[in-house]
Formats: sequence, C-alpha cells, structure tokens
Amino acid sequence: MPSFILRLLRLPPATTWSDALGFALMRLLAHLPLSWVRALGWLLGQVLHAAAAPRRRIARTNWALCFPRLSEPERNAAVRRHFVLFAQALLDRSWLWHGSPDTVRRRLHLSGAPEALSGDAPLVLFAPHFVGMDAGWTAITLQVQRRFCGIYAEQTSKTLDRWVREGRQRFGAPHIVPRRQGLKPLVAALRSGEPLYLLPDMDYGLSDSVFVPFYGVPAATVPSLSRFARLARAQVVPVISRLTPRGYDINVMPAWKDFPSDDAVADTAEMNRRLQDWIDTMPEQYYWVHKRFKNRPQGQPGPYGRD
Repeated sequence: MPSFILRLLRLPPATTWSDALGFALMRLLAHLPLSWVRALGWLLGQVLHAAAAPRRRIARTNWALCFPRLSEPERNAAVRRHFVLFAQALLDRSWLWHGSPDTVRRRLHLSGAPEALSGDAPLVLFAPHFVGMDAGWTAITLQVQRRFCGIYAEQTSKTLDRWVREGRQRFGAPHIVPRRQGLKPLVAALRSGEPLYLLPDMDYGLSDSVFVPFYGVPAATVPSLSRFARLARAQVVPVISRLTPRGYDINVMPAWKDFPSDDAVADTAEMNRRLQDWIDTMPEQYYWVHKRFKNRPQGQPGPYGRD
C-alpha cells in the first residue's frame, strides 16, 4: 500500500487494503449525523443477519433457551432486531473513537448515581455485555475525573489491535491490562484506586468457571466479580449502557450492599439473577451472538450442534 495513504490514515506499514478502507470509512462516519450512522447500521444489520448464518443460529438457540415462552416467529424477529442493534453499535465506534469530544459528550448521557464513581475507594464496575459496552466505557473515561482500569483482549490483526486499543484509551489515560497478564496487575490497580471495568458475564471456558443458572439454564461463569471485590475489598457498582435514538444512556447504579459474601458461587448466581432483570428491560440489546452455553456440565450435550 502507498506510504502516503498509511501516513494520512495514521496506520502501520503492514496494513492491508481492506483494513485501510474500513478505517477510512469509520473516520468518515464520525462526521455524519447520528441518524445517518444508525440508518447505515440498520442496513448492515440486515446484511449480517442474512449472511452470518452460524451466528444467527447461535443467537436463535440462545433465545430459545432463555425465552422458551415466546413463539419461534417472535424469537426470530427479536434476533433480527438484535443484529441491527449490534451493527449500529459497531458503527457508533466511528464517532466514539474519532468524533469530536463535544459530539461524544453530547451523545453520551450519564444517569443514575455517577457520584458513586468519584473518590478513591476501590470499585469494581460490573459492565455486562450489552451492545453499548464501549459507549459506557467511553462515557465514564470522558466525564469522570478518575483513572479507570480495563481488561483488554488482544486482537489477531496488529492494525485492528492498535485501532481498538487507541479507541479505548482515547479519554482519561485509562490503564489497559491485557488479559494474558492475569490477576495480579488488576488487583494491584484496584488497590491503588483505579476502578476496574469488568465484563464477567460470558462463557470463558471451564477453567476457573462455575455453573450457575442463567435464565434457568446452567451456564459456565467466571466468579471474578466476587473474587476481585473480595481481594481488593472493593464495592461493586453496576454500569448499564442502553442504545437510544440520541446516542446512549449509561446508568450508573448504587453500589451493591452485602456483596461479596464468603460464597463466590452464590455471589455469581446472584450476579446472573440481577443481570437477567436488566436484560428483560432491553432483551435485544444483550450480546446473544456469543455461545453462552457452549460448555456444559458433565454428561450434558451442547445446544449449538455443528456450525
């Protein structure tokens, strides 16, 4: 690729043409009205729903397990809406990571109890996998005068990895810890006063996971919310992000009382129970394309079949 294009887009030398075009498009979208970005997201969502058959089957399986009282046409319609919201949130990263600070601030509305994030007490922010999770992170790092800590899953593509890292470090000089570094630097960050933005509500494999109910179905879940809170003597503050026509509403909830307990399994089951209540208020915005029930208790078959 010509070097002047790489310099113009601020991309590393190994960038492919397809990556360069994608990043150029995201920088262009950052300057468009939000309604245009969302319209393009609606179109992209329809395309993904039609083309990404394996992910569509995963999402439909998840909905069948979690919402069995709905009819199949109702569940399929909800999955289609989920793909649209997923795509809209994906394109919203254009203005989250490349739009002017004034634009970002205007479109992100912090509500609830944002004062719970102030001070220097150890905090674990429970941020479930709703489509607006990146908007929630951007909102608090932009609008709260405190350094936050987040766990980062490194990307296979070096160009994509750099783009995501720089996007998530855009405001507030946050502390990003690669997942491969393990527990120690995260506990140290918590104890030093950096609130940890934690997303523990997925199936990360059987290692260190426990099986607790999620919509009545045993789900492999890491008990990290309870463990981090106990190790750092931290309070747990939920941060719930909702995509809206004007941008995002990020609800900072009061700190949980009587959490953690001495029982990490009971704490993790309680985490899932509270998560279900939030999902029920906006079910299409949860991250259903993930194999939430991939790992099963011994002797139970997997629900997804072969993709």
